[in-house]
Amino acid sequence: MQQQPPTSPAQRPELDEDTLAFVRRVFGLVRAGEAVELSSLLERGLPRNLRNERGDSLLMLACYHGHFDAAKTLLEHGADPEVQNDAGQTPLAGVAFKGDLPIATLLLDHGAQVDNAGPNGKTALMFAAMFNRVDIAQLLLARGADPLRPDADGNTILDAARKMGAHDTAELLASATGAA
Repeated sequence: MQQQPPTSPAQRPELDEDTLAFVRRVFGLVRAGEAVELSSLLERGLPRNLRNERGDSLLMLACYHGHFDAAKTLLEHGADPEVQNDAGQTPLAGVAFKGDLPIATLLLDHGAQVDNAGPNGKTALMFAAMFNRVDIAQLLLARGADPLRPDADGNTILDAARKMGAHDTAELLASATGAA
């Protein structure tokens, strides 16, 4: 019988200072976009889906900080583009918010699900729409995003864009959905 990993804080061993320093260094490398050193660590066994105290994975941070090469390195080493942080956001939702088209394309090309949503029901298309990221919205629509999908509160993507004053994406979505 395989032993289950510890789940409660009381069951988890405390990390020593050297381990904590190493983990901080790894997350610093990702935030700085140090793809070569990151690749070396991944090849030596660094967990590719390592997460910080907010649940942000290495991939989430590389993407959010706009580090294409670091994101590509992580994906090529098997990082999961669907790992959500504690706020229920995926790396694709993060780059939709930031407006990084090359990284959004990279994530989709490596298996990110175009309509994945966290508990609040907000998809990457909703983030792109709310923050007037027209190029990201066009990409997501071209890759099959559902422009009619509501969030958990029943708000449509078009309504969210309009509420945020995102006129360009609201116009795009109105055209895509046939709404007035």
